Amino acid sequence: MALDSTTTAVYNEVVRRNPAEPEFHQAALEVLHSIQPVLQQQPELRDARLLERLCEPERQVMFRVVWTDDRGRTHVNRGFRVGFSSALGPYKGGLRFHRSVNLGVVKFLAFEQIFKNALTGLGIGAGKGGADFDPSGRSDGEIMRFCQAYMTELHRHIGPHTDVPAGDIGVGGREIGYLFGQYKRITNRFDAGTLTGKDLVLGGSFVRPEATGYGVVYFVEAMLAERGHSLEDKTVVVSGAGNVAQHAMAKLQQMGATVVACSDSSGYVHDPSGIRVDVLREIKQNQRRKLDAYPELVPTARFVPDRAPWDVPCDIAVPSATQNELGEADAIALVKNGLIAVAEGANMPCTPKAIDILHDAGIAFAPGKAANAGGVATSALEMQQNASRDRWSFSDTDKTLADTMRNIHSSCLITAADYERPGNYVVGANISGFLTVASAMNTLGLV
Repeated sequence: MALDSTTTAVYNEVVRRNPAEPEFHQAALEVLHSIQPVLQQQPELRDARLLERLCEPERQVMFRVVWTDDRGRTHVNRGFRVGFSSALGPYKGGLRFHRSVNLGVVKFLAFEQIFKNALTGLGIGAGKGGADFDPSGRSDGEIMRFCQAYMTELHRHIGPHTDVPAGDIGVGGREIGYLFGQYKRITNRFDAGTLTGKDLVLGGSFVRPEATGYGVVYFVEAMLAERGHSLEDKTVVVSGAGNVAQHAMAKLQQMGATVVACSDSSGYVHDPSGIRVDVLREIKQNQRRKLDAYPELVPTARFVPDRAPWDVPCDIAVPSATQNELGEADAIALVKNGLIAVAEGANMPCTPKAIDILHDAGIAFAPGKAANAGGVATSALEMQQNASRDRWSFSDTDKTLADTMRNIHSSCLITAADYERPGNYVVGANISGFLTVASAMNTLGLV
């Protein structure tokens, strides 16, 4: 289905007003394409200029971050925070510290967050932020000073009822701790609900570090069950080797699957006997090395430099690294090798052409806004616990996460069928999220 005149006009305006931001253009195009059946049935949504409002961020903050390294040299980075929609609650979304971060990337992530957060049903709006700072190779002191400099500006724009950041690529528990410490120092308040992904001692939630990876697996489990399969004895390839990938691999293997490959920026490791997550974690967290160190510790593995793992035969693929990492040729190779399902652990890791190939081949495909929503869902649960100064047990939080992911799966499946696209999780996720946000926007009036 091509874009009609209304959605074409909206898309052209997105491109005109946001030049040189291809990731944001890509995300907007996918959503506009998916929701056209809704607009045909509810033309009043066109009349309210709701699409134009939805595609324009409520606020965009960009600022200078000045900090010093261990040698006393001054560095200047650029910080960002985009609040895209507060129709359902305070802005909610992670912070990414990576050299690739720019306004367009942050905007695309925040736009995707609108629909992801709506799917959780947990009353959170959508935002995203970060900086073009690369934490790799930096000392703890340098990372602390950068986080403090970043928060010195960001604190003006956040709060438990306004905007609640969390972690993303390059921002884990250590960085969240430094950020929250500076927020607490500047504001003279222990507003634990201002940041999520905190250490337990600061009011963090059990399962939050595991939540995105675990959530992807719970979604895959539901998706396979719909087709009469289970995770037992399935072969899986995961891209990435960070937090999401590690916890997804651990949960997959706990549920009977074998993860045979994973990757980082240097290449990928293939181990037919199954990736040792404990070894991977030691390499990435303690030694802070690349994956080429893995075969030194696990002789059954081989390292393939400068390659993605998509040529390794598997039943299930879980791209969990970064946007647009799995392209057309990769999708063709995966289908040829017997793939049955793909679930996006990262945000928009599959290109549009790759997704078309997967759909044409009848592969079960779960978009990131549905499959990796477990992280932000558990962040919302952390906000609930902070508000009541309570802490739930690991098992209770994990059960709530699993139930949330199964509900998201059902919502996507039912919505896709309602709009005559059975089994299309992209359409189901976009329409379901859109309907929730559109209803809130109409209820709030023109604001």
